Amino acid sequence: MIKAVQAANVSGQEPLFHMLAYHMGWEGQNAGPKAAGKRIRSTLLLLTCAAAGGDWSLGLPAAAAVELLHNFSLIHDDIQDKSELRRGRPTLWAMHGAAQAINAGDAMFSLAHLSLAGLEQTTSAQTYTEAARLLAQTSLRLTQGQYLDLAYESMENLKIDDYWPMVWAKTGVLIRTCVQFGTLLAGISGKQAKAFSNFAEKLGLAYQVHDDLLGIWGDPAEMGKSAHSDLLSGKKSLPILYALQKNGAFARRWVNGGVPEAELAELAKLLEAEGAREYTQQEAARLTSEALKALAAAKPREESGAALAELAEELGRRDL
Repeated sequence: MIKAVQAANVSGQEPLFHMLAYHMGWEGQNAGPKAAGKRIRSTLLLLTCAAAGGDWSLGLPAAAAVELLHNFSLIHDDIQDKSELRRGRPTLWAMHGAAQAINAGDAMFSLAHLSLAGLEQTTSAQTYTEAARLLAQTSLRLTQGQYLDLAYESMENLKIDDYWPMVWAKTGVLIRTCVQFGTLLAGISGKQAKAFSNFAEKLGLAYQVHDDLLGIWGDPAEMGKSAHSDLLSGKKSLPILYALQKNGAFARRWVNGGVPEAELAELAKLLEAEGAREYTQQEAARLTSEALKALAAAKPREESGAALAELAEELGRRDL
């Protein structure tokens, strides 16, 4: 990963490189493992490759690529959401301004595609071509998901059915791509590859649903950002859409807008009282269970398959 980002460290461009290194958690205030994130997507890719019978080490260029693509999206998300904290540290745009943070995000996007080109050396030109097409398609879907996420903030009368296409594009597609990279590198196809893909599709949705729980009821110390952040930003997350459809006290307060920070804790209590937290927890548990069933159907290699199952379950236990 560090080697991939070092490609941006050229004469006269050192400050831009240090912006990227800061965002990745390698430099600056409180740098270290917590600032660097959990590297879930690269881990998922490499474990899938091993679970499908491949040599995980051949996938390192792809593993770096998906992490860099993910971090590109985070840099831009922070600008669009006006988030001043990520992983407990000031975001790039809060430190350097939106314009330079956009440049840093664009550089991260380019580095992701450059990193993927390493597959030509570890695998073959044909495998790289297939992987490059998949990464480009995924990049488009990510931006489409982010478009919907932002557009939904000002839309009225949204239903829960509207939620799933948005979070599938915003979060689920990249999770599936990681698994598809793993099966591509392992050289499997047919029913087994489809079962791995089904596992990823359910896992990606479960991951986002649990994130929606964290966005309202998560521990700020663990999340590295303010409490009730989704309420503050006006996100149409799953618990909020559920409560809006109930048309109770929460919905009446929400439609009036302009919720001050001092009222957020009370609004979160209203959500919980109307069953939104319980409903969202049940959806996360259902999707995780379906993901584990799909993984079992893929008949993964024992040790790496067990690690994939453990990862899926761990993602549903992130601190609330």
